[in-house]
Amino acid sequence: MGTGDDQVRDVGRELGPGFGVGEGYAWYRGVSPGGSVHRHAAFQLVLAPRGEAVLAGADGGIVRGAALLVPPMTAHRMLSAGDLLTVFVEPHSALADRLRGRCGSGSGIVAVPELRRLDEAELDRAAALPSAGLDPRLLAASALLEGPEGVEERVPMDVVAARVGLSPQRLRALARQQLGMPLARRRIWLKLRRSAEALGEGRSPAEAAAAGGFADQAHLTHRMREMIGMTPAAVLRVLPASAAGAPGDVHRNGPGDG
Repeated sequence: MGTGDDQVRDVGRELGPGFGVGEGYAWYRGVSPGGSVHRHAAFQLVLAPRGEAVLAGADGGIVRGAALLVPPMTAHRMLSAGDLLTVFVEPHSALADRLRGRCGSGSGIVAVPELRRLDEAELDRAAALPSAGLDPRLLAASALLEGPEGVEERVPMDVVAARVGLSPQRLRALARQQLGMPLARRRIWLKLRRSAEALGEGRSPAEAAAAGGFADQAHLTHRMREMIGMTPAAVLRVLPASAAGAPGDVHRNGPGDG
């Protein structure tokens, strides 16, 4: 992913605050005010273009580094820091396969200085490709949850399991073994992703909640804080006044930047 080549353009090194959703990942660039303990259904890369990122683990231990990696479902909290780039990578992508290899045998926060420099083109490409390391039946089950148009389908888990040739018990075990979490967390992530896309398009938190299928704005705020340690209000603060551009373009200063 990262190289020492000066020709590689570093994501977030020279650009200002922003937020967006790409295929297989989401990103947030801005000042971290700190937050509560949370865990999410995605890999999280926290990059400090200058200085260090600082995270606290569930045990209160502090981890510092130019680039930090948080595996899915790992309890942690952000500490107050300057300008950071945070990238959330869906665990079903090829990019997640690379991140799994850097997590080691433990499940805690890992310093990954080699990832401080991100090749944007490779990020786009690897995040959009499906994982080659997960059981194909698990990938198929995940696809059934999402549906053909990227919309969550409310298919009962026992039906999902039957369609991929597994018992519900075996599907649950496979998800926990390979993803480290139940597929129910995948459902929540899909809903959050749709809401995040709506925010990136300049829609209000209430509209974003409806787009994601949440009961109301308060429900979206609760789930977003629980899953990624952020709120819709925090996202809106880093968006330009006019968010009419492409929300998934990590190369720009933010949605709608010209």
